[in-house]
Amino acid sequence: MNLAHSLRGRLLWFLLAAISIAAVAQASIAYRTALSDADQIFDYHMQQMALSLRSSAPLSNTDTAASVEADAENNELMVQVWTPDGVRVFRTVSRTTLPQHAVLGFSNIKANNTTYRVFSVQSSTQTLQIAQDMAVRRNMAGNLALRTVGPIAVMMPILMLVVWWVVSGSLQPVSRVRTQVAARQADDLSPVSEADLPDEVLPLVQELNLLFGRVKTAFDAQQHFVADAAHELRTPLQALKLQVLSLERADSPEARGVAVGRLTAGIERATRLVEQLLVLARQEASAAGGVKTQPVELADLAKRALADLAGAAQARGIDLGLACADPVQVTGQPDALMIMLRNLIDNALKYTPAGGTVDLSVTGEGKGAALVVEDSGPGIPAEERERVFNRFYRIAGSEASGSGLGLAIIKAIAERHGAKLSLGESAKLGGLSVRIDFPATSKADA
Repeated sequence: MNLAHSLRGRLLWFLLAAISIAAVAQASIAYRTALSDADQIFDYHMQQMALSLRSSAPLSNTDTAASVEADAENNELMVQVWTPDGVRVFRTVSRTTLPQHAVLGFSNIKANNTTYRVFSVQSSTQTLQIAQDMAVRRNMAGNLALRTVGPIAVMMPILMLVVWWVVSGSLQPVSRVRTQVAARQADDLSPVSEADLPDEVLPLVQELNLLFGRVKTAFDAQQHFVADAAHELRTPLQALKLQVLSLERADSPEARGVAVGRLTAGIERATRLVEQLLVLARQEASAAGGVKTQPVELADLAKRALADLAGAAQARGIDLGLACADPVQVTGQPDALMIMLRNLIDNALKYTPAGGTVDLSVTGEGKGAALVVEDSGPGIPAEERERVFNRFYRIAGSEASGSGLGLAIIKAIAERHGAKLSLGESAKLGGLSVRIDFPATSKADA
């Protein structure tokens, strides 16, 4: 298990380290506390012993000396007595000799590479020195600290088992989610179960389910798109095949010319269908990829789109114009908006009879913008206005040629820009009115 990437491993090791550090810290505190207590107890005992010896009979007395020897041995003390003229008159059994000149009161003295705690007191007849090896105090403090930490050391394996059990149980929902995802087929995009998930993991699984939903929607749309495209391409390809056969069977230049004209028109229709399919596919891919947007002058785009299609309108005698061009900005992708405008105008020209009128308007609506295309064509019945946005759908009895993708492309681009698309009847021209309302451009976008 790689601890750098394992949450369970890191938790276990961090908790083990925390328990170990706590045990060491407690041992250190216990040792220092015990050492301080031992210093106070032994210092007090040394002081009381020195005061009692100073006021008692001379230590030359055998019974008194024996009593002092026993007491000193029991407490690991060393006693020395000096006369005022520097003659040592008493010393307990010890291999260490303390300095003759003692500092009255408590002091620490080094002798023979050992530190001693010494208490010295002076009377008119003698100087008393009572000393103790500091190792005695350290050993006592160490034993007390060990007794404090010992139970923790015994409990550490049990604590680690409890920690392992708690951590493993807490991460069990994560393992369950991983197992669910690992056992899925490539096309299984159903939501992952959110039952009994901890609060820290639940948002991640919820976002994963949202991602699955978006991917499923895109996958279904792609499948439908491919199925519809295959179905729609079959008809023009079969027509082209029949026209090629007609061309092969033509037995006169006139018949051959008619067959070539029909074949050319069929190729143009198939080419137009493929172009529309590619445009729709690119727009859906751009929507999924999150292409960067920028402020766009909508009126400038409208003028360019009108210029591009002015020749087609003139060829059919249609009055194509810009009724209103307010200087408004929208946030979007210029290329996509240009495709939308061209499809709007091309769709209006296609269904407007020769000699008709098509007007384009760009107006500011509050902080937003509105784009309106009106024509003098037959319009779309109210009951058909929702269905015409479906791919490859064409109104029955329509004489205009087309692939049924124009309004689907317009709707896809409008929705990607957060705009609202609506169809209605033109009050001015009597035909269809297509209105696209764009949201307000924020200061951050501008």
